[in-house]
Amino acid sequence: MDSAGLLLDSFGRIREAVHGAVEGLGEDALAARIDPDANSIAWLVWHLTRIQDDHLAGAFGTEQVWRAGGWQARFGLPFPPAATGYGHTSAQVGAVRADAGLLLRYHDAVHERTAALLASVTDADLDRVVDTSWDPPVTLGVRLVSVVAEDLQHAGQAAYVRGVLERRGTAGG
Repeated sequence: MDSAGLLLDSFGRIREAVHGAVEGLGEDALAARIDPDANSIAWLVWHLTRIQDDHLAGAFGTEQVWRAGGWQARFGLPFPPAATGYGHTSAQVGAVRADAGLLLRYHDAVHERTAALLASVTDADLDRVVDTSWDPPVTLGVRLVSVVAEDLQHAGQAAYVRGVLERRGTAGG
């Protein structure tokens, strides 16, 4: 397996986990919080998708799917266009409401862009510096591993929340 294949497999696993956490749930279940300050499935999936969209667009010098595809308007969230969820308050987490179709269509659009960007990545590309605001500067390889790690953590959190809601009998579609 080459670098591109490894990365494509990694991001494909994120997509599978996101679909597993979201499919079949209604908007109320997606917005449910297992504790008053906990993250909802909707927020977790929106956030992990925004991070992937933002970070890959930055690393490859492309426009974010969020803006280019009109997703910001479709979601209608009360946040600035550049918001990714990083540092959100409990009230901001609670403001993220979306149905499963919208969440999954946005995630799939970002996944498709991700796959297109990664299809031709070589080992040498992974050493390219993509962010000089850190010390040491961040390479493409480090940025991609960071996104995979964060996305898988949040997808796992969303699956956990779904499991709790199902045990409580509040995960109805």
